[in-house]
Amino acid sequence: MPNDSPQSPASVEKISLPRTSESETLKKIRHTTSHVMAMAVQKLFPKAQVTIGPWVENGFYYDFDNPEPFTDKDLKAIKKEMNKIINRKLPVVREEVSREEAERRIKAINEPYKLEILADIKEEPITIYHLGEEWWDLCAGPHVENTAELNPDAIALESVAGAYWRGDETKAQLQRIYGTAWETPEQLAEYQRRKQEAQRRDHRKLGRELGLFIFADPVGPGLPLWTPKGTVLRSLLEDFLKQEQLKRGYLPVVTPHIARIDLFKTSGHWQKYKEDMFPMMAEDEESRQAEQGFVLKPMNCPFHIQIYKSELRSYRDLPMRLAEFGTVYRYEQSGELGGLTRVRGFTVDDSHLFVTPEQLDQEFLNVVDLILSVFRSLQLKNFRARLSFRDPASDKYIGSDEAWEKAEGAIRRAVETLGMEHFEGIGEAAFYGPKLDFIFQDALEREWQLGTVQVDYNLPERFDLEYVAEDGTRKRPVMIHRAPFGSLERLIGILIEEYAGDFPLWLAPIQVRLLPVTEEQLPFARDVVSQMRSLGMRAEVDESGERLGKLIRNAETEKIPVMAVVGAKEMESNSLSIRTRAAGELGLIAVPEVIDRMKDAIANYREF
Repeated sequence: MPNDSPQSPASVEKISLPRTSESETLKKIRHTTSHVMAMAVQKLFPKAQVTIGPWVENGFYYDFDNPEPFTDKDLKAIKKEMNKIINRKLPVVREEVSREEAERRIKAINEPYKLEILADIKEEPITIYHLGEEWWDLCAGPHVENTAELNPDAIALESVAGAYWRGDETKAQLQRIYGTAWETPEQLAEYQRRKQEAQRRDHRKLGRELGLFIFADPVGPGLPLWTPKGTVLRSLLEDFLKQEQLKRGYLPVVTPHIARIDLFKTSGHWQKYKEDMFPMMAEDEESRQAEQGFVLKPMNCPFHIQIYKSELRSYRDLPMRLAEFGTVYRYEQSGELGGLTRVRGFTVDDSHLFVTPEQLDQEFLNVVDLILSVFRSLQLKNFRARLSFRDPASDKYIGSDEAWEKAEGAIRRAVETLGMEHFEGIGEAAFYGPKLDFIFQDALEREWQLGTVQVDYNLPERFDLEYVAEDGTRKRPVMIHRAPFGSLERLIGILIEEYAGDFPLWLAPIQVRLLPVTEEQLPFARDVVSQMRSLGMRAEVDESGERLGKLIRNAETEKIPVMAVVGAKEMESNSLSIRTRAAGELGLIAVPEVIDRMKDAIANYREF
């Protein structure tokens, strides 16, 4: 894939940027730096009250209640004050006190938010961390032993954002200052370089520039609207997967967007997932109180189960593989929405396989093979497999220990059979079953969950699913839930950023644009485009009348994979002067050869 940035990730020496959760050293540095920042803020802004200040995976933040909004100028002053505090080499001292003593001290400095935080701390004694003898906060740690261990040149304050106390929109509006801290200035520089590259690749920015999708206030946040070009892109991905599925024996189905609450009570979604679902639609208050109404579906599986259950199935009917590009709805908090990667309405490439216990292992392997095939076609190579299992200590899961052990065992056998590199994610399972998740690492080493496969013994039990076995007895099928893409919205957002908007030829909304030098070449160019379109190619003529240099620049800006210049020479020889984003100038090529090469490249998911 081409990368037209001045400095691509591969062109610099590899510098490791571990997440906070992967480095105890960074955890201490970032936790301590957040305290240093809070101390600096309260020195410069005595009316500011601190709330919480945790580390996050790439840095830290602290939430403040301050009468005036912080500005960029304030951030510079805060960073300068932080440098002073660090250079004073203050000891970071842990102290244990009783709950009563902690409460007394908090009241003495008039910090009401800390009183709320104290009330939520269940363990005793209460731990306090001091920076020298001038500043302290409630904290469980960990921290460095002295501010001298922090490198001021490896710390940066990044931005200010709004945040509600406790994440509750009915509570106080706070100001959140984000920062990052590293062990070395070189790590900070690499982090900032990657951040700039991420901004260049930002799918929200590129999606708008390339005319793929929009968000509109009258429609609502988290609800994307797809333009003609974006719809072409979605359709290409759908058609690609549908063709692969048909080859593998999947049966297409279509289900509604809403259903009775009772359906989701049976599945367990209403009990376990209610907070993430849109509110119930009821005819009247009596129905509302009785929880008799309809909801927008958060999942497709209960609908596919109803199709399976609509008639008695035989072992000869299994495996039954039902597939749907089904749009689902999640009532995400507005502050958690992010372009296409976190939305309120999204389309899942969902399929549910109903299999006999004996068929489970092979069908699971077949699903994994499909997912890997999809990744190859999309040029997604850098991923890990996560075994997303339940946390036995949590009460969020349904079903018996025996069902979970059988399901988790099937996933373990699959990855061991395939020799697939994997790691375990305890607590990452769906509430009804464990999963094999594919965690993709993009060009900037950020991780995203894409494809997923789940083994489920619980929903067949809850819905009393059966099939007639070979011996005439009734038996329970096992379900496999799978989605190679995960969701079309998230996948497209990730692909835009991974390709930096420069889609491979087969996936580009416009594959080739003809650029006539003068109006005399327009009829010839239109005829060539007509030939290409008749073969299913997405071709167009630029009829703007601009000078050739501008036509080329426009096509490059719009990231058209193939550009074909048409002048008098080309028209006379029935040829095109081909220029591609992937390989540059290819010279004069006869029209029939261009068309044949285009057909071959598209069919085999290659560049021209």
